[in-house]
Amino acid sequence: MADAIPSRETLNRAPKVLLHDHLDGGLRPATVAELAAETGYPDLPASDPVALAAWIRSAADSGSLERYLEPFRHTVGVMQTPEALARVASECAQDLAADGVVYAEVRFAPELHLERGLSLEQVIDAVLAGFRDGERAASRPIRVGALLTAMRTAARSRQIAELTVAYRDRGVVGFDIAGREAGYPPTRHLDSFEFLRRENAHFTIHAGEAFGLPSIWEAIQWCGADRLGHGVRIVDDIHRDPDGTYRLGPLAAYVRDRRIPLELCPTSNVMTGAAPSIAEHPLGLLSRLRFRTTINTDNRLMSDTTMTDEMAKACEAFGWGLEDMRWLTVNAMKSAFIPFDERLALIDDVIKPGYAALIARS
Repeated sequence: MADAIPSRETLNRAPKVLLHDHLDGGLRPATVAELAAETGYPDLPASDPVALAAWIRSAADSGSLERYLEPFRHTVGVMQTPEALARVASECAQDLAADGVVYAEVRFAPELHLERGLSLEQVIDAVLAGFRDGERAASRPIRVGALLTAMRTAARSRQIAELTVAYRDRGVVGFDIAGREAGYPPTRHLDSFEFLRRENAHFTIHAGEAFGLPSIWEAIQWCGADRLGHGVRIVDDIHRDPDGTYRLGPLAAYVRDRRIPLELCPTSNVMTGAAPSIAEHPLGLLSRLRFRTTINTDNRLMSDTTMTDEMAKACEAFGWGLEDMRWLTVNAMKSAFIPFDERLALIDDVIKPGYAALIARS
């Protein structure tokens, strides 16, 4: 924590690991406009990419999760053909690589892309083909794995879970469940999680963003989540005593003791009202208390962010340097849903040498 705050140029060169990024939340504005024209999607609020980007970011930066989610109607609306899905996935991989991401797990909900008659399998095939194309075309080396997301407000989670297992040797690395937390607890989909556990499959659960500790508790203790999507509200179980020391409640202590990864998304959390500001985001406290914290983008288009942006904001807010970014990056790579030897190779051969070179020059 005594390091100098690194420049954006240095942070861009730093190797990064991204665990929480939504495919339909990361499109290029120009791509949204072009796909709308190509596919005949009629409902865009603006056809000019600059005006469209401004509208999306205005809606997202509202302090309301519901308003934040409005633009997804349009991004999903233009992602209803194999060609569109493959293009978006390819551009995603290329954009992340240009930002220095060396490993990413990008999530998408196949059930949201069936409006023009595609099957779930056709959606998955198109996205995976796009990721592979993007990896080949990227300006820097990157590996992208897919997380299949089920919507907690729908009834397809078991089907999506089965597809996660069926595709796990073809680029799908895990399962996710997302959507409105309040009123839709993860235990509504308990059979899906039990199936995944029987099949030795990995999964993360959106929990502890717009809803609090009960959502986190169910995700871990009932459903058995490997990671927490956001999990920012775990701070509700951390208490500061009059002498300034922090005391962990039983759930927070369990999460820390078990090294359950937190997929924290600072900019997104501020935009949705889950945190008042970057400086007051629980990322700082949770990292000091040595939870397994990770930094993520959530939705790059809606939040107008990149991993470089997220790192730069955290360094500025908490006085962090390259050593801290390396710690967070290794945390993320340890928590990825690929085999241990492959995680270790990226840590030892890419991440640690990459940071060592940057630290030596700083």
